Amino acid sequence: MKESIHKYFKVGLISFMAYPANMRGEDPNILEAVKKVAGDDYFDAIELNWIKDPAKRGEVKKLLESSHLTVCYGAQPRLLTTGLNANHLDEAERQKAEATLREAIDEAEFLGAGGIAFLSGKWAEETKEQSYAQLLKTTRNLCDYAKPKGMKVELEVFDYDIAKASLIGPAPLAARFAADMRQSHQNFGLLIDLSHIPMTYETPEFVVRTLRPYLTHFHLGNTVCADPKAEGYGDEHQRFGFPGGSNDTKQVLDYLQVLKN
Repeated sequence: MKESIHKYFKVGLISFMAYPANMRGEDPNILEAVKKVAGDDYFDAIELNWIKDPAKRGEVKKLLESSHLTVCYGAQPRLLTTGLNANHLDEAERQKAEATLREAIDEAEFLGAGGIAFLSGKWAEETKEQSYAQLLKTTRNLCDYAKPKGMKVELEVFDYDIAKASLIGPAPLAARFAADMRQSHQNFGLLIDLSHIPMTYETPEFVVRTLRPYLTHFHLGNTVCADPKAEGYGDEHQRFGFPGGSNDTKQVLDYLQVLKN
């Protein structure tokens, strides 16, 4: 693979991973972080999350309008930092998660994003089917809300028993969920992350081939998940080359090759 990656992807940076202070939506330096990405001609895209300060949100919007970057919006922090669960078995709790994700769609629209990405809530084998039904309800409602805006909704595939312990989850279950969603909602897609694939005990080839019809977004990252006693164990997005990491140059190449194929 000697061609430029830009031939195949709009290459972006996840701002709230590169700048963790963005995670809770309260970083006073968010504008400076976005400027760094916008000023780097390697990047075609940026993935943002919530910006709670309306004034700062407006400043970021103006900067993005002149940057010509493709804007993505990750709503995962709205759930991860609050404990909200999109497939909570308690209906009132499920509705709280749906409400913040609706707000995410509105904010994403304001910032110029074409949709949002989010993650499922907790996995429990004994209540998996009930949780699955709750997640379908949330996601269908979000897709209904996003459709008149011309926006899409993406579900990111996470681990199910190491760090986030999310319902979605192993690739076969993600494929089942996406197939159910696509029966009624064409503005739904799946997001996969190289850093999560080792945590679901799968391979890039298996995940990509299993989920191929539904894939709309890809992340590249590293993880430490082979030894629970190792430094940085879990979904901590360590740099490539980190001791004990599961992904490095070979794994990135394999992932990109499978996607290209």
